Amino acid sequence: MELTTGITLAVLGAGFLHASWNALLKSSTGGDAMLDIAAVVAGSALWAVLLVPFVPLPQPTAWLFMAASSVIHFGYYITLGRAYRIGDLSFAYPLMRGTAPLIVTVIGSLFLRELPSLPMMLGIGMISAGIISIAFVQRHNHPPGAARWAFANAAIVAAYTVVDGTGARAAGNAMAYVTWLLFLEGLPFLIWIGVRRGRVAFEYLRGNWRRGLLGGAASFAAYAIVLWAMTRAPIAVIAALRETSVLFAALMGSLWLKEGFGWRRAAGAASVVAGIATLKLG
Repeated sequence: MELTTGITLAVLGAGFLHASWNALLKSSTGGDAMLDIAAVVAGSALWAVLLVPFVPLPQPTAWLFMAASSVIHFGYYITLGRAYRIGDLSFAYPLMRGTAPLIVTVIGSLFLRELPSLPMMLGIGMISAGIISIAFVQRHNHPPGAARWAFANAAIVAAYTVVDGTGARAAGNAMAYVTWLLFLEGLPFLIWIGVRRGRVAFEYLRGNWRRGLLGGAASFAAYAIVLWAMTRAPIAVIAALRETSVLFAALMGSLWLKEGFGWRRAAGAASVVAGIATLKLG
């Protein structure tokens, strides 16, 4: 498996899409992170329903990975909402997304026997370091709970990344895998939200359906690209490249949400760019 220029550009595009739907969450005026996440999950599940008739059934072994991933994703949505409720998105998001590739590298080495070369290890480390540094751009005290939930989310992200990357390979068709996965894994979470929030949840989703469809489309497309890339290149490398979404989110925050960029974010961005270049040497 080789990281080609085409795959690199495709995953960077997926990072941009991932940052886009997270920026939609941050710009929401609803003030309820869990319901904002539910809107995106509902949107991605609806897009999956529309595409299901046009994709083949995954290979039988892939369904086991989808079942495991559905359980893991449920935990992902819960911890993500908790992290965003307790801490700022600009702190929690880069902390969780920057830590995850390091965990994926360890898991991939132990269980998938995908041992990265030295340049790849350096590249993954530089990307993660640059992303994590962006979490500390705003120099003020963050609630300890925000960091704990972010690290818990990072472990969950690493788990579903390895499961889904392996599942997409087993499915024989990455698009079929991600379509069925997003259809199936969204249902338990949406049912749980409906039971817990009742009419409030349904009214929120109805009032934010445009945001949900747009964010869901970006989420669906981003993950489809990433899983396709994982069938053609090492999972840990793609996981690190995917998290350049944090860099795109920082740029969007600066240009769209008027958060400013500053030299600290610029230094983190430089580390990410250097890490991408180093990956290509591997």
